[in-house]
Amino acid sequence: MQILGACPLDCPDTCSWVVTVEDGEAVKLRGNPDHPYTRGALCVKVNRYLEHTRAADRILHPMRRIGPKGAGVFERISWDEALEEISVRLRAIVDEHGGEAIWPYNGTGSLGYLQGCEGVAGRRFWNVLGASRHFLNICSTAGNSGLVKTNGTPGGMDPENFALSRLILLWGTNTLTSGHHLWKFIQDARAAGAYVVAIDPIRTRTAEQADEHLPILPGTDAALALGLLHVVLAEGAEDRDYLENHTENWAEFREEILRHPPARVAEITGLPEAGIRALGLRLARTRPTAIRATMGIQRHAGGGAAMRVIASIPGVTGDWRHPGGGVAYSTSGHVHLDIDTRDNLRPGPVRTLTMTRLATELDESVKCLWVYTANPVGSSPDQNRIRERLLREDLFTVVMEQFPTDTVDYADIVLPATMQIEHMDLHAGYGHMYLMWNEPAVEPPGECLSTTETFRRLAGHMGLTEPSLFDSDLELAEQLLSSGHPSLDGITVDRLRKEGWVRLNVPQPFAPFADGGFPTPSGRMRLPRGAAYVPPHTAVAAGGPYPLTLVTPASHTFLNTTFGNNPELLRRSKGPRVLVNPADAAARGLADGQRVRVFNAGGAFEADVEISEKVRPGVVASAKGHWPKLNPDGAGVNAVVEERDADMGRGAVYHDNLVEVAPA
Repeated sequence: MQILGACPLDCPDTCSWVVTVEDGEAVKLRGNPDHPYTRGALCVKVNRYLEHTRAADRILHPMRRIGPKGAGVFERISWDEALEEISVRLRAIVDEHGGEAIWPYNGTGSLGYLQGCEGVAGRRFWNVLGASRHFLNICSTAGNSGLVKTNGTPGGMDPENFALSRLILLWGTNTLTSGHHLWKFIQDARAAGAYVVAIDPIRTRTAEQADEHLPILPGTDAALALGLLHVVLAEGAEDRDYLENHTENWAEFREEILRHPPARVAEITGLPEAGIRALGLRLARTRPTAIRATMGIQRHAGGGAAMRVIASIPGVTGDWRHPGGGVAYSTSGHVHLDIDTRDNLRPGPVRTLTMTRLATELDESVKCLWVYTANPVGSSPDQNRIRERLLREDLFTVVMEQFPTDTVDYADIVLPATMQIEHMDLHAGYGHMYLMWNEPAVEPPGECLSTTETFRRLAGHMGLTEPSLFDSDLELAEQLLSSGHPSLDGITVDRLRKEGWVRLNVPQPFAPFADGGFPTPSGRMRLPRGAAYVPPHTAVAAGGPYPLTLVTPASHTFLNTTFGNNPELLRRSKGPRVLVNPADAAARGLADGQRVRVFNAGGAFEADVEISEKVRPGVVASAKGHWPKLNPDGAGVNAVVEERDADMGRGAVYHDNLVEVAPA
């Protein structure tokens, strides 16, 4: 028997997959060959997903802490015992401190609209209790904010239309590691003569396959965009009709562009002036031009401004007129589901706590931290202070998890969570134009429960009577599809369950702003006004005791911290490594393969040096995803990532930190 499903992980591709089941066991997993974007292929990580569901360290039963916090020592308990203890503790917290003392902390471990962070998972329950709101800003909020300021939406190109492009800028995105299905459409474009440029501080797998690589200084992307547009203006190649009829603030933005000639931009970005001019000429002369910029590009102090300026490029060149032209950041802006979290159930106004400010905001006012689809000890900034906060004996911590992560070690109660092949969910890729259905293929192992079922049982145990807390998964899915938006015309739960995926009801090819129609108050693209380049922290704070800029890109073998405990993927990752340019290594007397300490005032982690010209002098890189507890020193890259905000959306700054590297 073959069951259609969808990958739940934090990747733009949201693959459609097929699970083969024999005698109640999932025996094979493959990409769905019928899906237009997946085209039968999964990634190196998800190819091991079935193996991962059967891992020896899978959490299968509720557990209660019996050792000190952080030690990860637990005893098995029943679901009734777990629900009773949780109910008593939550009631006492609400009665004594109010619902705001509860912080429901969920993350991007699943992007499901039922079980994960995108939809209704648990939110109605927390609203009834009056819990604090959780602001999930860890991934893309700076870029989203920049795009909304410019276009009114983060939604842009249909990535499939990259096949129609003639110039492709892969800007701060490692396509072959973080969303490799787009590469097939890029290959189609190259076969028709397209030129591909990778703009990235690291010579990634993608940069090595591009026609040209520009190793830009981290966080200077807005300056480069302005410099390229300076060349476009010098060539008289701006689309004056599009600017006049479909944009606003052009006069002010034009003046800002003219303040950034290639010579000045070369000084800011560390790129050769000739290279900036050459790419500017290509941009001026090539239609359609497509820009792929994903989440890594906006994880620095000026991340929102960078996306604002990059998003403005197709407004100046008129590339939005053409299928195959424009910017692709996230297609989520084209998804119009009815996410009804029933905010009216709250007894009154509540505060908002910010995901990437856990080290600061997990203070004495928070009496319960409830973590699900997240691993903040491994993934959030300022790792050492988070650990200190989690040691509080008066903090009741519940973690719903599949594996014994670093965060689980600090839990008072651990609840076993299902994995994707064991529950029902609805997905929408943020890198394509399809809604996806995930049908459970097998029964959950042990006593694992889905997120929705866990909250249904807890609501019943606590005697809550609000009817919407007990909606079934199918009822929740029906509600999500009931927004009435034209993009959902003809899409029903029954159809999704039968077909596995359905394209949103939009044209193909899809040129969303060919005739303007931006979802802004004026209906026009809002070009930036005033200073459009915000320097990174690493430039502003240069000259101190930490001279190297650290970038923490995605790993090819892990997805965030998912799969960080998989033995084979751990072996392939070769352990924590830090890329160091030969000049920087020589200045510090470092040898290839040597164990070093990467440190700043916030903390340190150890890694093996890889001396490589994949990074330029002054820049070092170490991939995220390794579990701190599995590293020799018990630390990870986020020990040196500061808890600071980007310029917009309170985005995180994972690529904007200063460090030093020395022998361990």
